[in-house]
Amino acid sequence: MSLVLSEHLPLLASAPNGIQKLRGLILELAVRGKLVPQDPDDEPASELLKRIAKERARLEAEGGCKKSKASPLVANDEQPFLLPVGWEWTRLGSLSRNVQYGYTASADHTSKDVLFLRITDIQDDRVDWDSVPGCLIPEADVSGYQLQRGDIVIARTGGTIGKSYLVENLDRRAIFASYLIRVGYLNGTDARYTKVFLGSSCYWSQLYANSMGTGQPNVNGTALSALTFPLPPLAEQHRIVSKVDELMALCDRLEAEQVDATSAHARLVETLLGALTQSTDTADLAANWQRLAEHFDSLFTTETSIDALKQTVLQLAVMGKLVPQNSADEPASELLKRITAMRALMESKGDCKKSKPLPPVDNKERHHSIPASWEYVRLQEVCLTITDGTHQTPRYTENGRPFLSAQNVKPFRFMPESFRYVSEEDYQGYIKTTKPEFGDVLLTRVGAMIGEAAVIDKRMDFAIYVSLGLLKPCQPFVSPEFITLWLNSPFGTHSSIRDTLGRGVSAGNLNLGMIRAFALPLPPIGEQQRIVSRAHELMALCDHLKANLAKAQQHQARLATTLIETALEAA
Repeated sequence: MSLVLSEHLPLLASAPNGIQKLRGLILELAVRGKLVPQDPDDEPASELLKRIAKERARLEAEGGCKKSKASPLVANDEQPFLLPVGWEWTRLGSLSRNVQYGYTASADHTSKDVLFLRITDIQDDRVDWDSVPGCLIPEADVSGYQLQRGDIVIARTGGTIGKSYLVENLDRRAIFASYLIRVGYLNGTDARYTKVFLGSSCYWSQLYANSMGTGQPNVNGTALSALTFPLPPLAEQHRIVSKVDELMALCDRLEAEQVDATSAHARLVETLLGALTQSTDTADLAANWQRLAEHFDSLFTTETSIDALKQTVLQLAVMGKLVPQNSADEPASELLKRITAMRALMESKGDCKKSKPLPPVDNKERHHSIPASWEYVRLQEVCLTITDGTHQTPRYTENGRPFLSAQNVKPFRFMPESFRYVSEEDYQGYIKTTKPEFGDVLLTRVGAMIGEAAVIDKRMDFAIYVSLGLLKPCQPFVSPEFITLWLNSPFGTHSSIRDTLGRGVSAGNLNLGMIRAFALPLPPIGEQQRIVSRAHELMALCDHLKANLAKAQQHQARLATTLIETALEAA
């Protein structure tokens, strides 16, 4: 490996996709002749090409391979880089016994006499031959498609185009399927070096340039045969393969170390954050938080750890551990009396519908203990209404009134910018019973991201689809922001997922009855406001950490790219 890379290997390996880039660089240096030193005593590739040509001629005369047209010489303008003395530019087809399409048949899992290798059987450069199916093929046709040690098969179409596999240690009869092309092994070549080439950017850039079709990409045998190939002396091919194996093993170790370090880091973060949520009182929390703060820079260095910190902040917020209680606050029990009186007054005026009473929250539904001044309540008890949008299939128009759905809500983010229009007439029908207003809470009811909530923080008129739930908290006694904190917390998310799955409802379908019955821990209104303020402050810190992390990763990625470019230029 070059001196430039050796000096900066830890930095390169830690960059985003750094080890993957390092693997690519190793292969690129290999095919440029910059990975191992040249030996002037090696037989030059020009002589090797003569011997390979003789071997092909012998096989053609004996019927061991089909006679093919001589490949054209590689012109100067086809050579992407200069080769070392002793190397030669040639064509991939010139180094193969044949470049051949596979056999067309259906896989037969009941037959194992002749195995039938398919693209899907090749995973991570490996084949589990025990799981490869067989196929029905006339015995007379087997020899024409039978794989041999040193053969390489290449996927010729679709998303796996260009993927290759070197056949080694095969002790059973096997043929290859029609969506694979075989580059047949030829004595005098080192198939392992050819496999190195098939991983390099020298190969991939040519493959993509030659792949045909505007729909599904594909490459044919003629195009593969014509690929320009940097050929070293045979002895140097062996040295290159040995060095590549050594460096790839180093990459494997670096990768394993990263996985181990990442796992250990995740366990440490989980333990320390767990200590926060298990704090017995405010003083204990302060001590645990101080312990965490002393190592903040080294702990929260990944998106996963920062997201875990966010979730912990939300947990602490709704458990009553984020801010101290104030004995001067009116307890939630008194607050509930005010809310009940407010609801009764509004129901008598017809400003909100009378809801069916729900049973009190039992002990099994209480996610955690709460401070003495708090109360467990049903979500329905602290909202004037909980409803959803229209169930009618919307008739979209070119202009009119905004119409929103679940895609406009993410945790803590109301995003009305991307919306469709409905006519004024339909809009009036949609909002007759469901009028979203500033300060209401929207909750996603369907889809993969069920249970995400945001406060409507923009003053605009719009209607909503059934995929959104609409909550109108009893203001000023209940903070919409606190309701949103709880809905987006691990406890609220758990409630949404548990209720949809645990009650036999199809995944991603949170009905209104479930939402109304959510068991919510309710603090005094003054504490609700303090919690929201402190939580937003800490969430902003998390967002700042994540933004800085993204910048650092971008810087690392640019530096890694520069190092690789420098290494190639130096080569």
